[in-house]
Amino acid sequence: MEKRKTLIAISLILIFFIIYFLQSNFFSWFTIAGIKPNIFVILALFIGLFLGRKYGLCFGIIYGFFLDSLIGRNIGTSSLMLGIIGLIGGYIDKNFSKDNRLMIMAMVAITTIIYEIGLYIIQSIILKYQIEQINILIKTLVIEIIYNIIITIIIYPLIKKGGYYVEGIFKENNILTRYF
Repeated sequence: MEKRKTLIAISLILIFFIIYFLQSNFFSWFTIAGIKPNIFVILALFIGLFLGRKYGLCFGIIYGFFLDSLIGRNIGTSSLMLGIIGLIGGYIDKNFSKDNRLMIMAMVAITTIIYEIGLYIIQSIILKYQIEQINILIKTLVIEIIYNIIITIIIYPLIKKGGYYVEGIFKENNILTRYF
């Protein structure tokens, strides 16, 4: 069992780099007003949903650290926000169904808003943004939410199938008694 968990953890790190490649290369051809989707938010959310709070937080922090290192932002900003998104995913798991597409789309939209606003607040404190920058934030939010929802709709069946498989391995007390 531990061997399978290790292989899944390594696979999730590899998935991060595949998504990084897609986001930095493939999606740069499909920008709207220079804005790309943020697939890392979707990944951190789904790890929290299917693996739980602890793994969502850990992978979110790891992904954020890699992202900050690769992009050259302030180290820790993405780590903090993706860790929070993974943690939120773990809390949402207990209260909402992962089978309802509409609920999943709402979760993706809400976590995208949380990520971007949190990142904006952190960077505004560090970089001392002016208030005029809020227009850019709103434009980024709207386009990124639409992008993230469309991507979620497209890849959700794959995520759902893989997520339930991984959930069965990581959450060993996967008994129906938690619903009663």
